[in-house]
Order: sequence, then structure tokens, then C-alpha cells
Amino acid sequence: MTKKTPIKIIKRDERNRQENSGVQVKPARKSAQEAAREMVNTVTNWVNEFQQKRRTETSRAVQKLFPEPPQPNEA
Repeated sequence: MTKKTPIKIIKRDERNRQENSGVQVKPARKSAQEAAREMVNTVTNWVNEFQQKRRTETSRAVQKLFPEPPQPNEA
């Protein structure tokens, strides 16, 4: 014959004490202001990267269109 394992009844107060005494760490939630600040920072970085890329491409195109005139030899 198989033995049945006993069932332990845990009352609400006991469960709360066990949860509070445990070392469970809940992830910290960011406040709405911090989340908004992070989003603004991300978008600002994207815009800066896009502008920098555009500047370098424009300067390369100008250099190809208008090469520097040759300098006369100083002989």
C-alpha cells in the first residue's frame, strides 16, 4: 500500500510572513518620469547619430564635387 503524503495548510498570515522573510528580490520598477527620461535620451541619441551621419555624407559629397585645385609648384 502506498502512503499518502500529508497536506500542509498554510494560512494567509503564515504565507505573508514566509514571503517577507524570504530573500526574494522584486525588480525595481521605474517611475513614469524615469521611463520618459530614458525614452527621450534614446531618441535624442538616435537623432544625434542620424545628424552626424548626414554631416559626414554631405562633406564627402562636397569634397568629390569640388576637389581642391592643384597648388602651383614652388620651384
